[in-house]
Amino acid sequence: MTDLSSLLGMSEFYFSRQFKQATGISPYQYLLQQRIERAKQLLKRSNHSIADIALTCGFNSHSHLSKQFRQLTGTTPKAYRLH
Repeated sequence: MTDLSSLLGMSEFYFSRQFKQATGISPYQYLLQQRIERAKQLLKRSNHSIADIALTCGFNSHSHLSKQFRQLTGTTPKAYRLH
């Protein structure tokens, strides 16, 4: 976020506030949603391990992906893959 705000010549605070006004969510929530969407695609279209998918999508670990995935989708990555 610091990179984006400096690229646009804004403070982080101002960028975050403007972003949230425009989209209804914070930059972090937007990024998290994008990462989860990418993880969903990989879970359905590949045989990569969930740990590999987590790292590919920018999560620190399998457990971090699982926690965020469950919060946003109501299910685990493993259960999502099986459906």
